[in-house]
Amino acid sequence: MGGLDFSLIDWNEIGTAILDTLRMLGVSAIFTFILGLPLGIILYFASRSSSRRVHFVYIILSLMVNILRSVPFIILIVAMIPITKGIVGVSFGVLGTIPPLVVGAAPFFARLVETSLSEVDRGVIEAAEGMGASTQQIILRVLLPEARPGLLAAMTITIVTLVSYTAMSGQVGGGGLGDLAIRYGYFRYEMEVMIISVVLMVILVQLLQMAGDRLVRHFTRK
Repeated sequence: MGGLDFSLIDWNEIGTAILDTLRMLGVSAIFTFILGLPLGIILYFASRSSSRRVHFVYIILSLMVNILRSVPFIILIVAMIPITKGIVGVSFGVLGTIPPLVVGAAPFFARLVETSLSEVDRGVIEAAEGMGASTQQIILRVLLPEARPGLLAAMTITIVTLVSYTAMSGQVGGGGLGDLAIRYGYFRYEMEVMIISVVLMVILVQLLQMAGDRLVRHFTRK
């Protein structure tokens, strides 16, 4: 540790890496929630349906979700290179990392959504059904409000997971703090940059976790 010299660090490059990480995190989180929330709702209702056809759909969707959740993210990035290039035009950098991030995180979030909805008191749902509420009304006025603390916790867990995914994307030139840590810390043996990158990612995760926990506490009914 005595040989470390932090005065040689290019802080402009560190700042750019932070912004790249936040861009990847923000955009991928938005699309993850947009795709994962309805998928989780579909999984919830399909798992409780008495229809064989709907239950078959649940089995297929559940299998797809489990497969995507099981694939290591670094492998998913490589496997999706042709698809990513077709969607955004590039397969590397900040933009090229977003599609794999979404594909990797959306099924994870969907499963958390399904679990959160499953924890809603069945009696509340039955009461709404007894008053003639439609499926849409049950979702918007009963399920989502009642499951709000669990959903916020699920969002927090997913965002923190996305931070680790952005770090792994650095192995294939994904950009951000992970890419900086690998390029300088691993290939150039500049430990100062790697240490700063790791510390900044730890701080980012802590801030996100604290914010999420505070929201969960705020919306949890006493």
